[in-house]
Amino acid sequence: MLRHLSRPIRTVLQWQLAATAILALVSALLAGENGAISAAAGGGISVVAGLAAAFVASRGKAKSAGGVVVGALTAEAVKVGLAILLLGLVLTNYAGVVVPALIGAFVVTIVIFSMAFFVREH
Repeated sequence: MLRHLSRPIRTVLQWQLAATAILALVSALLAGENGAISAAAGGGISVVAGLAAAFVASRGKAKSAGGVVVGALTAEAVKVGLAILLLGLVLTNYAGVVVPALIGAFVVTIVIFSMAFFVREH
């Protein structure tokens, strides 16, 4: 599946994974095992939501400008909805969650995903 994604999306996914690993290490030093798990979960949520959005966007076969906009909005809605759902699941089911590590890693990796716009295709 990843081979079918555009180069910018693959690039930012790699950046997200690297940032998640770094943030998990930093969180482990600052907050221990629960901090590392929380940061990994936050980054993982962003990666999963971004992959879902990329999959939805790649399935669109828009033939007009309006169709492209609808496809982009649908992909973004999937990303936001899935991210909210997954964040809620982690916050309600992981008793040892370190909220600053979870939210911090999530925000950093979501911002990284937006950088796909600046990555060249070739």
